[in-house]
Amino acid sequence: MNAFIAIILGLVQGLCEFLPISSSGHLLLLQKIFGISDGGLFFTVMLHLGTLAAVLVVYRKRIIEMLLHPVKQAKYWIWMIAATLVTTVMALVFKDVIDAANEGGLLGFCFLFTAALLVLCDFMRQKGECTLTVPSMKWYHAVFIGFVQGVAILPGISRSGSTITGATLCRMKKEDAAEFSFLLSIPAILGGAVLEIPDAVSAGAANINWLSVVLGVAAAAVSGYFAVRFMIKLITKHSLWGFAIYTAILGAFIVLDQNILHLIAW
Repeated sequence: MNAFIAIILGLVQGLCEFLPISSSGHLLLLQKIFGISDGGLFFTVMLHLGTLAAVLVVYRKRIIEMLLHPVKQAKYWIWMIAATLVTTVMALVFKDVIDAANEGGLLGFCFLFTAALLVLCDFMRQKGECTLTVPSMKWYHAVFIGFVQGVAILPGISRSGSTITGATLCRMKKEDAAEFSFLLSIPAILGGAVLEIPDAVSAGAANINWLSVVLGVAAAAVSGYFAVRFMIKLITKHSLWGFAIYTAILGAFIVLDQNILHLIAW
């Protein structure tokens, strides 16, 4: 993989990780388009760690507060752990399904599912005022949000879109929904990296151009930072319809290509 493609993939990862359009789905699509196979999984794991740096920087004040005052911030810890446990169980139980999905056969349908989620999110926002905050959450709220995050392990289903929609269905305030979603990305990214690293290494880490890895990770971190900032403003003030239309068109194209056009080597 050359440096140019690595930077492009890094930019896509950083933007799509936090925009509700599925970073894993876009990376899988681009890897199919560019014919990337050797080291692809390892490179994907490294890019995810780049986006982790972005969310750590954006939410550094909350994270420092949670670390320095764990008792005062206990509700954040409890609900993040609860949601993450649900997601982890789903990742382990459905590992074979996830591995099969990573081949790309369900990619188009997963993008269409993301579009439906975003439409549902906007619809629910118009149904009445959302007043739930993270400290006032109940255990079933955390379990539900963890569940929808688990569904988003499939490439093409947006993690941020799923968790924000899940939080909205729980009637959570926009600001809290955004914060909880992005904070949940920290254990989700770390956990995903831990689970994937053994397979990633055996899949071709030795063949990786490390300069390309560094450039890709840096691009993911920088673009991820701006994507988080943008999403925070978007979630609190604007509609998600634009992303719903985009993922619907992309999903429909992929389904059409896989079954009729065959422009991409799936």
